[in-house]
Amino acid sequence: MSDEPRDLGELSNDVKASWQRFLDVFEPLRPELYRYCRYLTRSPWDAEDLVQDTMARGFVTLGTLFHELPNPRAWLFRVASNLWIDRARRQRLERDALGEPAAAPVAPGHAPDERASREAAGTLVAHLSPQERAAVVLKDVFDFSLEEVAASLSTSVGAVKAALHRGRGKLVAPEADEPRAPAPGVLDAFCAAFNARDLPALTSLLLDSSITEIVGVVTEYGREPPADPRTGSFVGSLSPITTTDAGGVDARHLVGYLGGPPRCEVREHRGELLLLFWFDHDTGPAVRTVWTVETDGEHIARIRNYFFTPDVIAEICRELDVPFRTNGYRYWIHG
Repeated sequence: MSDEPRDLGELSNDVKASWQRFLDVFEPLRPELYRYCRYLTRSPWDAEDLVQDTMARGFVTLGTLFHELPNPRAWLFRVASNLWIDRARRQRLERDALGEPAAAPVAPGHAPDERASREAAGTLVAHLSPQERAAVVLKDVFDFSLEEVAASLSTSVGAVKAALHRGRGKLVAPEADEPRAPAPGVLDAFCAAFNARDLPALTSLLLDSSITEIVGVVTEYGREPPADPRTGSFVGSLSPITTTDAGGVDARHLVGYLGGPPRCEVREHRGELLLLFWFDHDTGPAVRTVWTVETDGEHIARIRNYFFTPDVIAEICRELDVPFRTNGYRYWIHG
């Protein structure tokens, strides 16, 4: 019997195939899962992070189960709830250790604006436990039964009833969006280089330790792009969207797309400067992806490309009132 480890390439291919089968089952639940995470986190970026973490944890956990899932939807919400509750508790402990004040409740007679009302919906007062917030959202927003809420939160029906009694109606004003520092010239330089298709200029704007991520698909480290365009996000982003044998977007999402490369534009959203990427369609230009960028002085430290996050793209573009198209939730590897 050989003691040598199994070929990692073969193992990687097996995992990728299993991941695709996992997505076949759970991907239809993504829009509703995003809505749930959005209510919990009150941020599109944090919501998508929680969705990605939930899918990854669910994929790993599924391999440890020795029984069929009677309700995949409730189980996936349970994974999300547990992740968020653990994260919220850690954040609260950190705030308490630093002596930071909790958010103030809504003042009597205060009439928040439309967006504030939307953001406040389903958000409990800061001193309530994360479990109480999740219970109210699951019951009152997603119409879970008491038994389903209890299963999703790993607790009893009696505890859910108590949490609902304490939590209902106790909303707080949404925390004000903290304005981000104005974008340095590096973002304008990035857009100029991108629109000129100047890959060397683009990579020169990255820190040596930069991180470039296509959310939910691939993460690259460092400024040197990989030689393989299937994993080189800069190489891929400069090119037209494909459904070739090398992989790409499901063809059903490309109806009306004219096949040209995108154009980059800097836009402000809630005090944060984002990169929007416009693609030509038979009905006119439309945004197909949004990037967030973190900078360090005159260089880019991190890029997050939300190409395969339809829920984030839709929310951001609707708030900006710009036309958009989405690309599905996954990168398809053909052949």
